[in-house]
Amino acid sequence: MERFTISLDTQLAAAFDELTRTKGYRNRSEAVRDLLRQQLGEHQLQRDEAPNCIAALSYIYNHHERELAERLTTLQHRHHDLTLSTMHAHLDHDDCIETVFLRGPTPAVRDFANLLLAERGVRHGMLNLIPADIEHGHHPHSATTGDMRQAHVHSRPKT
Repeated sequence: MERFTISLDTQLAAAFDELTRTKGYRNRSEAVRDLLRQQLGEHQLQRDEAPNCIAALSYIYNHHERELAERLTTLQHRHHDLTLSTMHAHLDHDDCIETVFLRGPTPAVRDFANLLLAERGVRHGMLNLIPADIEHGHHPHSATTGDMRQAHVHSRPKT
């Protein structure tokens, strides 16, 4: 752990303390760490220094739109290498919200999100990218005896 000190003018310090309280942080250090992680992640994404990511793609659509649900599912299946899971909820008699959880190369995740959000009938779409290290592993995850090595993937957010 490394300590550093910063100086803030009174108004900025008061505003930061209010933000810290409003967001439920126990102290300034936790709030500063989260702000730094967020800014470093955005910086890596903007500079294409995040080759891999984990992501949540959320959007709203009208399920009565002709064949839209089927088109969305087909797109997800075509990109099954990126798609981890989909959560679907009904908002009213017509509208649904879905969130697709993604993992993989950042450019491929962005391209998939753009394809899906461009589908006729999809509204209010948003992609939340988090830079990550993705490691493909073969090691045991249980306390059982023997060599129970199974292929799996670890996704670790950067910073």
